[in-house]
Amino acid sequence: MTTADLTSQLNDFDVHTRETALKEWQTAYPSAALPPAGDEVNVHLHTFYSFNGENWSPTQLAVRARERGLGVAGIVDFDVLDAVEEFWGVAGRLGLRACAGIETRVFVPEFADRVINSPGEPGIAYHMGIAMPRRQLAASEETFLAKLKATAAARNRELLERVNTYLAPVTLDYEQDVLPLTPNGNATERHICKAYAQKAAATFAEPDQLADYWANKLETDIAPSDLPGTPALLDRIRAKTMKRGGVGYVKPDASSFPLMADMNAFVLGAGGIPCLAWLDGCSDGEQAMEELLDVAMSTGVMALNIIPDRNFTPGLEDEKVANLRNVIALAQDRQILIPVGTEMNAPGQKFVDDFDSAELAPYRPLFLQHAHILYAHMWLERYLQRGFLSEWAQQTYPDIKQRMAYFAEQGARTEPQPSEQAWQDKLAQMTL
Repeated sequence: MTTADLTSQLNDFDVHTRETALKEWQTAYPSAALPPAGDEVNVHLHTFYSFNGENWSPTQLAVRARERGLGVAGIVDFDVLDAVEEFWGVAGRLGLRACAGIETRVFVPEFADRVINSPGEPGIAYHMGIAMPRRQLAASEETFLAKLKATAAARNRELLERVNTYLAPVTLDYEQDVLPLTPNGNATERHICKAYAQKAAATFAEPDQLADYWANKLETDIAPSDLPGTPALLDRIRAKTMKRGGVGYVKPDASSFPLMADMNAFVLGAGGIPCLAWLDGCSDGEQAMEELLDVAMSTGVMALNIIPDRNFTPGLEDEKVANLRNVIALAQDRQILIPVGTEMNAPGQKFVDDFDSAELAPYRPLFLQHAHILYAHMWLERYLQRGFLSEWAQQTYPDIKQRMAYFAEQGARTEPQPSEQAWQDKLAQMTL
């Protein structure tokens, strides 16, 4: 099997095909031929269960992380936990320290008149649950999770109706044109853009006709190299039809998304760690980070997610890099975790941040330590209900610095196990 064929099968929507491809990959690349775990991390990788810019599956992400020698790798998907079990299982088989999470948008009533991290949308914030230890949930958490997915699907269908009117004669059927682009029915705006590009290419067979169609609808020149559906074209479609000011955009309000407090309660109930997401410190809301953290932490937030790559230009001292340094210092002062990663939810995004850069190098040990804490939380909560925020952890290590040190040590020294039984055998031998 060629490398291209193996990559394709690792990303196949059929889980059995992915499993067969993984076994072939393991035969071709035994552990002895792979690099040891290093000090680079990415704990914010979207899989194809929401949208991945390279269409990578949970299995493919684990494989790439192992090939790269990441110290810890973590996934985060919008509105679903569909990838958790696959990613955790494959990572264990490959000897990769791992964690998993979920991302959605929430409403923060205390910031109803201030933009936070969703541009142009006061009170609305991207928000996360990190180190979610399992897909199996209690009934109340399962109901909340199902509502997240159903609400997102309803928004997509309403959006599609408005955009279809504008992009006619190129129109989409949600079930027939959009959902087949997903492995389990969780479509995003990026899937819809991809579907429109594919439908337009099928409608206008001649390149000149296709270019004229998009130039007219998007009101901009279209280069032949953008056709039929480059990332640049997909971004233009999304900006023109779906984002703020677009023909299909409807401004969200307090009823559009769950309250941040309710999302935090869901994450805590599911055994995860509620996590505030930070954009770049430039919005009115993020310029009031002390207040925002007060609000977030009052209902359980114990982490602040950062995407370093988009917040600095190597060698350039500007507002964004100053904001990045300030928010890291603030998170450390508040003694909360700092998970970092590149997202990979759009084509062209890096697989790993540039931790060798002058801007990030000083924080490299910190980011690795906190990623180790997330990994330790995953297995301690999954198998022993002794996660970072558990009653056991709070009683045993009431001092947060001591708790961080304990979990970081457990994350650094505990090797991943290849199966659930192997984890049980390992834990039976350990003194915690």
